[in-house]
Amino acid sequence: PVTVGRASRPMKRAPQTLIGWNELVDLPAWNVKRLRAKVDTGARSSALHVADLRVLLDGRVAFEIVLDRKKLHRRRHVIAPVTRVGRVRSSTGKYTRRYFVTTTLRLGPVEKTIELSLVDREEMLFRMLLGRTALSGDFVIDPARRRLATTPKPTGKKRALQ
Repeated sequence: PVTVGRASRPMKRAPQTLIGWNELVDLPAWNVKRLRAKVDTGARSSALHVADLRVLLDGRVAFEIVLDRKKLHRRRHVIAPVTRVGRVRSSTGKYTRRYFVTTTLRLGPVEKTIELSLVDREEMLFRMLLGRTALSGDFVIDPARRRLATTPKPTGKKRALQ
């Protein structure tokens, strides 16, 4: 496992949650559940795939979170305040200007406020990328495994009592 965060200091820390290289995450403030996210310790910031990004006059942005690669109609409309506008270098090495917003992330037992850049990740398998800043201090990553902190999806079937 790889520990993400600052160098260890001689102080008490809360236990860290073990996660895999990809997880299903919730963004409860936006009513988003079980969104596929790739854990990427090579990325500083986190990114969220959005469509129809519009800048509003009052310092906010409106956008659609595309929840599924195949079912494009599955979306959540969100309006959020812009926390900053930054220059981000993509995996291809190109710099782009992106809008950043904050929201609550729930991953396993951890719930924390994170910053996300809004970007078109249409060609990517994962709707969301979790970078080092969002992971710092709370998680230990096992890059050989996946969905270690994700709770199984309820099947809706009741098990027979034996």
